[in-house]
Amino acid sequence: MTKINGADAMFKVLYDWHVDHIYGFPGGSFDSGMNAVHDWRNKIKFIEVRHEEAGALAASAEYKLTGKLGVCFGSAGPGAAHLFNGLYDAKYDKSPMVAIVANVPTSRENIDFFQAFDEDKWFLNASVWCRQAMTPEQIPVITDEAIRQAYARKGPAVIILPKDYGWTKIEDNYKTSYNAHVPANFAGPKKESVEEAVKLIKEAKNPVVYFGNGAREAGAGEELKEFSNKFKMPLLSSYLGKGVVEDEFPAYVGTIGRIGAKTPNEIQSYADLVVWVGNNSPFSVLWFNKDTKVIQIDVDPGKLGKRHTVDVPILADAKKTLRALIDAGEDRPESPIYKAAIADRENWDAWQESFVDSDEMPVRPEPIWDVINKEAADDAIFAIDVGNVNVDHCRLLKMHDDQKWTTSGLHATMGYGAPAALTAATVYPDREVWQLAGDGGFAMMNQELLTMARYNMHVLNIVFTNETLGYIEAEQEDESHQPLSGVIIPDNNWAKVAEGMNMKGVVVRTKKEFEDAVKEWKKMDGPMLIDIKYTHEMPYSTELDSLDDPAFVKKYQAEALKPFSYFADKYGLEADAASGASQHEESEPKPDPEPDTTSGASQH
Repeated sequence: MTKINGADAMFKVLYDWHVDHIYGFPGGSFDSGMNAVHDWRNKIKFIEVRHEEAGALAASAEYKLTGKLGVCFGSAGPGAAHLFNGLYDAKYDKSPMVAIVANVPTSRENIDFFQAFDEDKWFLNASVWCRQAMTPEQIPVITDEAIRQAYARKGPAVIILPKDYGWTKIEDNYKTSYNAHVPANFAGPKKESVEEAVKLIKEAKNPVVYFGNGAREAGAGEELKEFSNKFKMPLLSSYLGKGVVEDEFPAYVGTIGRIGAKTPNEIQSYADLVVWVGNNSPFSVLWFNKDTKVIQIDVDPGKLGKRHTVDVPILADAKKTLRALIDAGEDRPESPIYKAAIADRENWDAWQESFVDSDEMPVRPEPIWDVINKEAADDAIFAIDVGNVNVDHCRLLKMHDDQKWTTSGLHATMGYGAPAALTAATVYPDREVWQLAGDGGFAMMNQELLTMARYNMHVLNIVFTNETLGYIEAEQEDESHQPLSGVIIPDNNWAKVAEGMNMKGVVVRTKKEFEDAVKEWKKMDGPMLIDIKYTHEMPYSTELDSLDDPAFVKKYQAEALKPFSYFADKYGLEADAASGASQHEESEPKPDPEPDTTSGASQH
């Protein structure tokens, strides 16, 4: 019987599962793994990142972009510890991945050896499955099991590989379970559930749809649009639901929450029925009235009723369920909430559009994102970092056709953009990849420009330099009402940094300069960085949304925006149908706000 090193047996399992690349950074405890990297170099490409966190975030991004798990590794001690951010990102966003974590030799474990710690205990919470090989012969077995568990539990699986086991010869006779891996095929809804849901839809006065990333995974975009057209329901989404329905669809009013547009935040409290589709946003507990009726569709029973009381729970595939409801229900006329939502959205869109040719300095967001919308290819991929860039992306990028995007959703870790761009360029080498990042987030992972340059990845890195941690600044001002603390960051010439990391860098200050730089990159073969000297003004606050306050209107140049009460009155949306409370009457003067200590941070 032929024998191979334990680490080679691991790579053979990866290859049999059709893994063709792996992210990582070498270390002494992973020498056997690096030997396997060399042995398998013609079959599994090694993407050598400059930081293990980048490798883990890249692996997490892979499933989000492709539906196929990513694989990364780190050495014992600091290399292992650097993986945690990527693992938690994958765990929170339900992204299958495998992390291989090196350990010291078995004879050196549990005696406070160099770079040793109790990896199995530390990684247990950061993963959905974690095992250390107890014998060399177990290595291919637990590798196969790790992949199966990552897919089954939709999260990160961790394999701990002692250094000596990776070098040990074992018999080369393991057969993987790859052929037993089949695509998810969830059941359709029960007839009784469909009948109950259709009854609520028929009786509702002001129904809406609230969908999330589960609708994306179900491929339910067309069904959502047909459902909206038939039952005349506005479409609201979580942030991770952006792109399931193209942004230009008239009844899609956007994302609820701080990063979203004005309309979805205003209409959610008027709804008397919510069709809740594949959505687990934790901030949903803050939205919709407690008496609002809910039809919830999800494939995970643990999600049903988690964020709101539910009247009709449907444990079934979103695409199949929406189709069943469309076929079973009767057409509805346009409701007051439907008319008001579309009119309010049109007002919001026109207001944003009015700034696309603004010559304000530093440059406003709208001119820049207008260029991105016009220049990005129909199949472009956007790697979005975390911060105010999420706000601008959510409100201003018009997703369409085969465009894809990814961000760090529930974990919301800054620095995600560059690693995700590595992934996009690796798995889609023939497509445009745009990294969009604020200067705060970009500063955390900018070393990965070296990786992009090394592999000549066609990535456009756009850094919005506004010299502040803008998202946190707005939280301190609008939520906790405190003096600004720790948010100001120094200006930096990121173009020079890029030049020092072997790629072209450009500083731009105007829409025209940005447009010219983008067109230059589109003619290039490799990566480029554009440092935009961006406005220091904060995005319109949908949390405050005080259009009756002249100071608020002046601050955001919002003279052309109408308060939602205007559209509520116009279309007869008299009161919140769920609670009976009038939502657009004149209110008493409010006292000075107290700090918000209940909602938490980063409401997306």
